[in-house]
Amino acid sequence: MSRRSTPQAKIDEAAWPVRIRIAVPDMGFGRQLDQIYAWLNEHVGRSEYALHADGGFVIGGERLDRMAIYFRRADHAEALLDAFPLSLADGTMSPTYSSPALPFGRRIEDEIVCNLYNQTTAVEAMRRLFPGISNRAGNIETGDVYPDRTAPIVTVQDGGPVLALARWGLPSPPQYHSPSGIDRGVTNVRHVGSPHWRRWLGPDHRCLVPFDRFAEPRGGKGAGNAWFQVPGGRQAFFAGIWVPRWTSIRKLRDGETTDDLFGFLTCPPNGVVAPIHPKAMPVVLVEPDEWQAWLQGAPAVECQRPLPDEALELIEEPR
Repeated sequence: MSRRSTPQAKIDEAAWPVRIRIAVPDMGFGRQLDQIYAWLNEHVGRSEYALHADGGFVIGGERLDRMAIYFRRADHAEALLDAFPLSLADGTMSPTYSSPALPFGRRIEDEIVCNLYNQTTAVEAMRRLFPGISNRAGNIETGDVYPDRTAPIVTVQDGGPVLALARWGLPSPPQYHSPSGIDRGVTNVRHVGSPHWRRWLGPDHRCLVPFDRFAEPRGGKGAGNAWFQVPGGRQAFFAGIWVPRWTSIRKLRDGETTDDLFGFLTCPPNGVVAPIHPKAMPVVLVEPDEWQAWLQGAPAVECQRPLPDEALELIEEPR
């Protein structure tokens, strides 16, 4: 089968304005790569895409760990991601770079921070921390949480605490939606002065996002993630924002869906996170009075301060 492979330096970015970068599995794609090529040739057309292997499978004797696919049209890129369960290799940005982590054609509004965390929240633990909490989440699935996945949050509704489930990724500004209307969401927010975010900063849209540890990617190819946790097994939360009953198109194949959505604030990094991610870290709340202050509507800008260095530790990447 013929395969298109175009050196990145020769890509005409005006002709190929949409780019997705795909992480190559440790064991390679196997037959899936042939399926991807066949799908592209049938549904997109050979002249409508180009592929550049820039980083996990072997081409010309060189082992690579990423590949970039360039498209002339955003809907072709969206359709590919709907057709195949591909993991993205986000991190390198350019004026034309696009991916589901950054909606197609978008310029970065908020620094991408912590797009992976782990939570082992137990309903009984939330009951101990928040007496009288109403459980609307049912049985909670534990493990790693990625963007667009469902995870537990704690909100205040009808005057009392509520444990609920929501989808990770707040509504993006309309200008960042794809040409076909897809909004893949914004995972974290730093610029709280933005008119887009101000409408959701009041107490009615506050939430706590429980977590055990969060990840930031290390620099360099194949370096993996750095993981951070609050020492001593203390319960920690991200300072979250939630938007209930929001109707949007998250995936082309699903059409419009109505979801409860959430994201969380970021702030400058502390001395533990800065060597890994020098621009930002999540706003982490560890004290019960901080939880209540956030839920009750403490000014967001006053809460955007990093956790003290001694209150966070770098740990080995979980296996």
